[in-house]
Amino acid sequence: MSTRELWIQRLKDTDVRLLFQLHHGLDVPGLTRFFAAVSRLGDGVAWYGLILAVAGLGGAEGRAAALQMTLTGLALTGLYKLMKHGVARPRPCDVFAQVCAIVPPLDRFSFPSGHTMHAVAFTWMATAFAPALGVLLIPFTAMVMLSRMVLGLHYPSDVAAGATIGMLAAALATSLS
Repeated sequence: MSTRELWIQRLKDTDVRLLFQLHHGLDVPGLTRFFAAVSRLGDGVAWYGLILAVAGLGGAEGRAAALQMTLTGLALTGLYKLMKHGVARPRPCDVFAQVCAIVPPLDRFSFPSGHTMHAVAFTWMATAFAPALGVLLIPFTAMVMLSRMVLGLHYPSDVAAGATIGMLAAALATSLS
């Protein structure tokens, strides 16, 4: 095995080990229900509400920020779908018998985490518009990210990739305004 292949295998092993620790280590009934609820809010409900609040309460600047968030969200959805089907990485709950999906997945594939991608992008853009929102949004986004692994739906690398893509998209979008 080459050095490159060895490093790739180590990264994969670490990814799986972290997934198992999060999925099993936080598998406590009340906590699991909490993460399921957070994940459900991260399906879009929280973000639609945030966009409407920014538009409704922020005047002309808020409407512009809400439009920017909406357009970025739509672009990310398209990118997410292309990447999901292009990479076609099976979800951990479909690969490992020790990992069960606590909630049904929204689609078939794992990479990247769309929940994370959107959570990071919307949090970045909303806090660029109104920094005080960070007090609520940053912890919520962290919980959305964690929920995806605790619920057995994503590997840590899926979440890291989703966060990176969401951050880059939001940084680009906010730099254009």
